[in-house]
Amino acid sequence: MRALFIGRFQPFHLGHVEVLKKFDFEYVIAIGSAYESYTKENPFTAGERYEMIHEGMMEAGIKNFHIVPVPDINRYGVYVKHLADITPSFDKVITNKKVIKEIFEREGYEVISTPLYKRKEYRGEVIRRRIAKKMPWEHLLPKSVADYIKKIRGVERIQAIYAKDF
Repeated sequence: MRALFIGRFQPFHLGHVEVLKKFDFEYVIAIGSAYESYTKENPFTAGERYEMIHEGMMEAGIKNFHIVPVPDINRYGVYVKHLADITPSFDKVITNKKVIKEIFEREGYEVISTPLYKRKEYRGEVIRRRIAKKMPWEHLLPKSVADYIKKIRGVERIQAIYAKDF
């Protein structure tokens, strides 16, 4: 079985890892908003997110996966076909978003919803805000992802982006 897991992964965090460890699937990990970067909501590039996901998955011992950057099309009516066209085939979709669940089920896919793991902590928005405010954040990510963010000067980038809005 191959399952599609969609997210922006800004950044890839331990909540993502916990969800993926629950199953024994081969994964297609779709990086949403792939063309956006250097913004408050999407500070990392698709390539950087690819690296974070790869490193985090390997660290978690999850080795059966494909990562595909996905450009937004902002048309839910054709979104499923768009994803099916640019990703390896998949049988299931893992999501908790109602609209994504609805459009994939309408196309005949089985959709799996999962409990959100420590959602108040493990959210990209919370992690980015913690980085911006110089609060502890590394414990919310796989170590390899935290190290990568530091290596690419992602901490400084996020702090600079957020400084415009503080």
